[in-house]
Amino acid sequence: MATREVFESRWQAAALLLPTVLVSIVFLYAPAVRAFELSLFEVGFGTGEADFVGLENYRTLLTSSEYHLSVLLTVLFAVAVVVGVMSFSLVVSFLIHEVEVGKGLYLVSAIWPYALPPAVAGFVFFFLLHPDLGVLTRPIERFGVDVDWFSSGPQAFALITVVAVWKQVGYNVIFMSASMNNIPGSLTETARLDGVGRLRRLLWVYAPIMSPTLAFLAVMNTIYAFFGTFAFIDVMTQGGPAGATNILIFDLYRDALQNFEFGVASAKSVVLFLIVGGLMYVQFRVTEKHAYYGG
Repeated sequence: MATREVFESRWQAAALLLPTVLVSIVFLYAPAVRAFELSLFEVGFGTGEADFVGLENYRTLLTSSEYHLSVLLTVLFAVAVVVGVMSFSLVVSFLIHEVEVGKGLYLVSAIWPYALPPAVAGFVFFFLLHPDLGVLTRPIERFGVDVDWFSSGPQAFALITVVAVWKQVGYNVIFMSASMNNIPGSLTETARLDGVGRLRRLLWVYAPIMSPTLAFLAVMNTIYAFFGTFAFIDVMTQGGPAGATNILIFDLYRDALQNFEFGVASAKSVVLFLIVGGLMYVQFRVTEKHAYYGG
């Protein structure tokens, strides 16, 4: 029978928690407090001088139409990435689950893009779909589509979304495949005997049982869409054309490290944290009601 170790001494528990607490303070809480503090100042680059301006940086964001567009683009981008990644990954995982021969090979093939560094993935698609030199450009143009994402905002936005989805599919397939493998075989056989088709079996039999895994992945994919896609923008579009791919994380980077507006950039980081934190709260509240944990 399995036993659980119980620490009767609070000092023992505190000693085990201390490394995690220290790392969190040094690399999470202290920088967050410093970012909020810096957002209340106007900082001069190279001079070390900081003038207290209160909430002026936040007022600048509230009145900036360019920043409003960046927020809207980021939300749309996050929705497209999360929905695209989870939908495609669920189908891929199901197809791999249904395969009898070569399942390991298909699984590795689905996972390997996740092993690529984001910058490398960006360069791969940059050269695959370059308007002039891309290997896939001419075949796509044969279908009547003029590939010109250097100057077409919608094309650039769609391309970045496709790259972000492709890169994250492997991560989702790992968890979804593991979750599907835990579904009782008797349940699958019963569904087949009842004449339940593959699509209905995936959506109405498998997905509800996998809901805790899907809820976890929804949160992780949201964080990825907001924070993990910077390299794609930096390598491929630089936020253009005409701001069509200027999502919040890249906009923040540009203000801080290109324009050296540290006060405004810190305010943007605080707002980004609040947006993502709010989305996480909503997702957790929703999953508490709809995720099935058995019992």
